[in-house]
Amino acid sequence: MADALQAAGISTAEELRDLGPDKAYAAMIGAGTRPHFIGYYAMVMGLQGRPWNDCQGAEKDNLRKRFDTIVAARASRRPGSALARALDEVGVMLGETDDPARQNSTRSSSKSSST
Repeated sequence: MADALQAAGISTAEELRDLGPDKAYAAMIGAGTRPHFIGYYAMVMGLQGRPWNDCQGAEKDNLRKRFDTIVAARASRRPGSALARALDEVGVMLGETDDPARQNSTRSSSKSSST
């Protein structure tokens, strides 16, 4: 997590506390970290001085909603098709040629080079 925070430009615990978990996690996703709910809520719990697995019930449900909101906001900023973004949100990693929005240009280039 320290490397992901560094990549997002967050280099001290004070910066992390000042940003808060939601903005910090959004910055991490923006810097390339793959979203993972457990990582997010472990950060929230850690900032509260609580064990990572102390989150349960309604509190955990609320954190899940916050996490989903962060991920959805970041996904809406990424290029690509709606299908590619939806698959990315559920953890299916697409290669460049798997994105339907890019397939036509990829197929055109491969057909041109094979003739």
